[in-house]
Amino acid sequence: MSRRIFIVAAEASGDALGADLIDALRARAPDCVLAGVGGAAMASRGVESAFDIRSLAVLGLIDGLKAYPRVIRLADAAADAATAFAPDTVVLIDSWGFTLRVAQRLRARLPGVKLVKYVGPQVWASRPGRAKTLAATVDHLICIHDFETPFYAPYGLACTVSGHPALGRYRKGDGAAFRARHALGDAPVLLVLPGSRGSELRRTGPVLFAAAGSLHARIKDLRVVAVAARAIAADVRASAAAQGYSVLVVDEEEHKEDAFAAATVALAVSGTVTTEVGLQEAPMVVGYRLGWITWALARLFLYRAPFITLMNVAAGREIVPEFIQTRCTAHNLAQAAAPLIESPVARARQVAAQNEALASMGRGGRPAADIAAEAVLSVV
Repeated sequence: MSRRIFIVAAEASGDALGADLIDALRARAPDCVLAGVGGAAMASRGVESAFDIRSLAVLGLIDGLKAYPRVIRLADAAADAATAFAPDTVVLIDSWGFTLRVAQRLRARLPGVKLVKYVGPQVWASRPGRAKTLAATVDHLICIHDFETPFYAPYGLACTVSGHPALGRYRKGDGAAFRARHALGDAPVLLVLPGSRGSELRRTGPVLFAAAGSLHARIKDLRVVAVAARAIAADVRASAAAQGYSVLVVDEEEHKEDAFAAATVALAVSGTVTTEVGLQEAPMVVGYRLGWITWALARLFLYRAPFITLMNVAAGREIVPEFIQTRCTAHNLAQAAAPLIESPVARARQVAAQNEALASMGRGGRPAADIAAEAVLSVV
């Protein structure tokens, strides 16, 4: 009998993971039947979503409270779609709050179904009690880092370590082709990477663009390129058009790695993109802003890790300059980025440190999607 697997992804990053997982599952079990909730990437693999996931891309306490009724309604819808599909296994990708609610509903409705969480909550950074909650809800966890598994051992949750998905998804970008395509020549290229959520673009995007403007005024011939996630591409274009300097906007997924490889330096919102840029051997400066209430609660009660950039976490030190909340200013970002643009030695030093961190994260190993697919099929 064919195995029936339902995949739930609630944001653009999860959608990309879902698409990779679909490919890996089909390569290993061509007869498996797949359905799910996701975005354009999963749809391109023939797994159409029952609803639009873009409204679930929320971050922070206030945004989360505002979105709560919508999250509950869509968790019900996702559980309805999964129940109707009658799966053997459900894979719940990232998005802790949403996928937990889906899992709880499925556990009540389909007590025999196997639930697999792909990418767990960052218990190593905040709220370690979530490990107990997850262990009581799902049958298996596919996590990214080795250092996550001890948090789940006391609760008996089976774990598979896949490594970071961006490492397995790596494709060497063609920086020279990107420069030729856009007539950039040998000019220094500054990337602006404003995240994949509307809240990130609203809160941190203006700071990144202001820092880019300062650098554009300071450094002769500097070209600014914004790489836009598909979900917020129109808003990124609007933000870019409002600047007092020229910004080339790239929103084609197939050109993303080329843009990263062409970069002299990147100004980036913290997230998966920092690992992707690091893989293309471009140095970067990271910024991030949350809503003030969320930030106050995180600082006082929740977040305990010293860094938010994974390469810094892996290295145990700040190899990528990161500026969070009150330190996330255009002045600070520009001051950190300028030496990297102007000094080949400074760039080479940071890239070497990034490469060392990426090696410790599993660079060069098996693709995460392959390991994840094997874990899912073993649970089935």
